[in-house]
Amino acid sequence: MSARELNKTMVPKQMFFTKGVGRHKNNLQSFEEALRNAGIAAFNLVRVSSIFPPGCKIVSRGRGLEQMMPGQIVFCVLAESRTNEPNRLACAGIGLAVPAKKDIYGYVSEHHGFGMTQRACADYVEDMAAEMLATTLGKKLDPDKAYDEQQEIYKTKELTLRTRAIVQTAEGDKNGLWTTAVAAAVFLL
Repeated sequence: MSARELNKTMVPKQMFFTKGVGRHKNNLQSFEEALRNAGIAAFNLVRVSSIFPPGCKIVSRGRGLEQMMPGQIVFCVLAESRTNEPNRLACAGIGLAVPAKKDIYGYVSEHHGFGMTQRACADYVEDMAAEMLATTLGKKLDPDKAYDEQQEIYKTKELTLRTRAIVQTAEGDKNGLWTTAVAAAVFLL
């Protein structure tokens, strides 16, 4: 197998979104619980950066998980936020921006933070992914002016792209247990 052929096998063909919340007296175990809630605790997760490959298909979480085996090395863009402060709002969000032209790659963004509602975090990660993709392609994009609510797309003279997001928020446990929110874009080879 040539290096080019091997590289092609490493380009994801499918991706799915997932999210979860975990609570536990130990920080690490709350993270594990969140991964279990998201359905991805049985895999060896490798965090990758933010490129959505051309031609990659988005599938449902169920369909994606059906194709995986426990212990498998899995590449993902993962956002996580942990707190042990009672009532503190943790948020983890993943945004995706995909250009209308199918032969161009898209962009995945992630945000980990506190105090943002689910809607605010979703807007933030979608805007961030759209702006990062636009600037990567050498275009300027003002998300506030380019967004078309009726079509749910970002549109300028030079660029049209679709976005979506998955966000998990969680309020810190009132008794001080560690609370973890995770959101992920999981790639399948």
